[in-house]
Amino acid sequence: MKKVGFIGWRGMVGSVLLERMRAEGDFAGIESVFFTTSQAGQPGPDVGAGSAPLQDATDVEALAGMDIVVTCQGGDYTREVHPKLRAHGWNGSWVDAASALRMEEDSIIVLDPVNRTLIDRALESGVKDFIGGNCTVSLMLMGLQGLFDQGWVEWMTAMTYQSASGAGARNMKELVSQMAALGEIGAGLAADPSSAVLELDRKIGDALLSAEFPTEQFGAPLAANLIPWIDKGMADGRTKEEWKGAAETNKVLGLEASPIPVDGQCVRVGAMRCHSQALTLKLKQDIPLADIESAITEANDWSRLVPNEEEVTLRTLTPAAVNGTLDIPVGRLRKMVLGPDFVTCFTVGDQLLWGAAEPVRRMLAILLGRL
Repeated sequence: MKKVGFIGWRGMVGSVLLERMRAEGDFAGIESVFFTTSQAGQPGPDVGAGSAPLQDATDVEALAGMDIVVTCQGGDYTREVHPKLRAHGWNGSWVDAASALRMEEDSIIVLDPVNRTLIDRALESGVKDFIGGNCTVSLMLMGLQGLFDQGWVEWMTAMTYQSASGAGARNMKELVSQMAALGEIGAGLAADPSSAVLELDRKIGDALLSAEFPTEQFGAPLAANLIPWIDKGMADGRTKEEWKGAAETNKVLGLEASPIPVDGQCVRVGAMRCHSQALTLKLKQDIPLADIESAITEANDWSRLVPNEEEVTLRTLTPAAVNGTLDIPVGRLRKMVLGPDFVTCFTVGDQLLWGAAEPVRRMLAILLGRL
């Protein structure tokens, strides 16, 4: 029986991972050991075999007793513990939701519906570090896998609309606090049919710019607003989140030697959960729209085409509709006036599922021979 250590299971991604593993019966047939960075010795979760004391997540000797380590603890933990564990002589498999090891030469970014062939090749060659990808990249590739599989994409732009949950639990709570503050300020005016809308607009605008408005996490208002900057700035003008679009897309697809150009702008919006993207693709030739539609729907079990019609778009192609599901709807698909080889579409997916926890869960299943 394989011993699998879990770190970071209390956070957002870790909680979703455990929820999915319970739902799929993944804890059966493995010895699960739960680690903590702050509460060693306290009772751990019961995943079917009773509760056991939590172990110290910085104890290299204890971690070295695991066949597989699964971590959702974050990049700082990975950078501190992973090299120590490898230096200790541990040769087990490390499965990580954080970005710290994504671009290392001896790691692979895992998204098995898209790159199972590369994963299998990596396993055969002795790769031991398997890393979940950037949320927006993973969601985009799940939606448009068929176009990349066909080799039709010459270049692509991705304009993202990323939710508060992509920044963390504290940011989600701050968004709710901002919404509550605006609701309190505007409730009376909004409910009064005789009130002047410009007065309501002025009060909300003043509140957004007030020093008392809660912006500690985001650094700016997100409710009734947006933030066109995610992650650190880079020397070429992109943010690191925008850089990941090209770097990680091509690594997932195994195209580092001949990369597809990918660029765009990443924007934080006031959605609680789920990331959306407006995509423009330059195809290598004029592909009939019906063939593009077929490629999207047939690529995997989760991408689904939404007809480019108002009613079904409003009902299904939104964060609210996708929240908590594994569906990756792709809609607003059409040829562009730029030319017959240009296509645009819009896609949305739950970044805590296919964007984070699900590739990690499935990679563990692959290592256990279950998938």
